[in-house]
Amino acid sequence: MASEDEKSTSSNSGAFSIAQDDERDQEKSDDISLPAHVAGSGGLDRLVDTARDYARAAASDNTLKAYAKDWTHFARWCRMKGAEPLPPSPEMIGLYLADLASGAGPSPALSVSTIDRRLSGLAWNFAQRGFMLDRKNRHIATVFAGIKRRHARPPVQKEAILAEDILAMVATLPYDLRGLRDRAILLLGYAGGLRRSEIVSLDVHKDDTPDSGGWIEIFDKGALLTLNAKTGWREVEIGRGSKDQTCPVHALEQWLHFAKIDFGPVFVGTSRDGKRASEARLNDKHVARLIKRTVLDVGIRSDLPEKDRLALFSGHSLRAGLASSAEVDERYVQKQLGHASAEMTRRYQRRRDRFRVNLTRAAGL
Repeated sequence: MASEDEKSTSSNSGAFSIAQDDERDQEKSDDISLPAHVAGSGGLDRLVDTARDYARAAASDNTLKAYAKDWTHFARWCRMKGAEPLPPSPEMIGLYLADLASGAGPSPALSVSTIDRRLSGLAWNFAQRGFMLDRKNRHIATVFAGIKRRHARPPVQKEAILAEDILAMVATLPYDLRGLRDRAILLLGYAGGLRRSEIVSLDVHKDDTPDSGGWIEIFDKGALLTLNAKTGWREVEIGRGSKDQTCPVHALEQWLHFAKIDFGPVFVGTSRDGKRASEARLNDKHVARLIKRTVLDVGIRSDLPEKDRLALFSGHSLRAGLASSAEVDERYVQKQLGHASAEMTRRYQRRRDRFRVNLTRAAGL
């Protein structure tokens, strides 16, 4: 019999082989080159590099990372079942979806929304490799319809951070450099109804960095953010607050001034002692961690265990908070959040009057 060490070595060797295959598949998907029958030249070679840059910019870094993980997981699953991931087999993909939903293996069952996202990731990966995945194929569509019918649940909404909450949260922050930065993040994210990725992707000026997601302009009456968001370019106007302590524009000015930032990313890391700003752009996960930490510090929803409280709040809590707290016409909130429909905005409003329009009485009952 093989020893435990031999089994471990064999297992590790197999895993390494799969990882190498996955890396080769990823390299093939990124390979944009000249057609074989076209002679190369300096100009054409430069265009190939340019095309590769545009291809990489077709989706956000987070989306591309998620798609890469989706492909790695699917390719590994196929090889463990004795199949190949290419060309796409609707029958195997239907079985893969069933496995994800059933939780029969070592991994827990995935939600319907996560499985749908995985399927989109596979379709994208197949397209990069020159194959078309027909999601309407009966082996895929019928299985996924059954998964939705049996396992679909109403979406779990994150808790909204309301006006009194955000005021208490920023009050916990110190007035060192790190505290100034985090105060600006919370207030700007709240007043702008911004996604966490939109917050950290801001630059001081247009075209400061290649990975910019927008820039800021500061005026006497407020700040204008120009964002390249999920739904396309949009402008977000953030007016000045009633007092400096809670004004998002003042908080932004204080951070930029004391951090001596006049070019590049707006929100960057700081030194360990919190006295110097670095040049490295913050990761959007910092926003989520900041929200969860300050929520715990001020005791929001202290009636719940800490684990449940942490699960209730995320970056989306800022957007939901603005939608729920701003006592203005709904269309202004819709514009600020960048929603294409009023119905989407209403999903973010946690305490709106659902029965303000009473169709029962209007119908004469």
